[in-house]
Amino acid sequence: MRTDYENWEPLSAAEASKLFSHLPVFWAIAGGWALDLHIGKQTREHGDIDIIIWQKDLPRLYEHFSQNWMLYKAGGGKLHVWEEGDLSEEINNVWVSRTPASPFAFQVLVLDFEGDTWVYRRQQTIKRRDILLKTKEGLPYLRPEIQLLYKGGSSHVREKDHADLREVLPFLTIGEKEWLRTALLTQFPGGHPWADSILKQESEEQSRITHQDKK
Repeated sequence: MRTDYENWEPLSAAEASKLFSHLPVFWAIAGGWALDLHIGKQTREHGDIDIIIWQKDLPRLYEHFSQNWMLYKAGGGKLHVWEEGDLSEEINNVWVSRTPASPFAFQVLVLDFEGDTWVYRRQQTIKRRDILLKTKEGLPYLRPEIQLLYKGGSSHVREKDHADLREVLPFLTIGEKEWLRTALLTQFPGGHPWADSILKQESEEQSRITHQDKK
């Protein structure tokens, strides 16, 4: 078991792409890096890097990385070595380092699917099929509105999550913003401050356009 949760030297998005590009599984960059890939520039320092995969691809992930990397399954606030034979159905978060003592290099987050449809674990009525986009270089990443849902839908929304929303919101289409706002209000029927922020930003943008048209 490891407890050095802050001990990170994360791969870059390009390094992660090289590592996963020959692995025959569904994968994509997620987290803050996914948002930066969408914008087209790095907006802040990233203390880690997240890769998403399907649950059904966990055995292939283990087979591919277990020979040269240390895999730790996260659960209950602890990190235990992922041993061969552990039930993959019980694993949804994997931390990876090169040796038992080296810093963590990347984190693998397992998404839930029904067939080829993604299911949001925190509110399972929220489902979607088109969850990925690609950079012009072909690097797959989680759609920004879905990544922001994971951030805003957390029980602990961090300051960097609020900063990410402010940074990314102007780059979202009307449809992407509306999807995010609807999803947040589905998870939080009583309201969510990010839903209010989206409406405010849309209103300000509409006012700006109207003002320009009158010139």
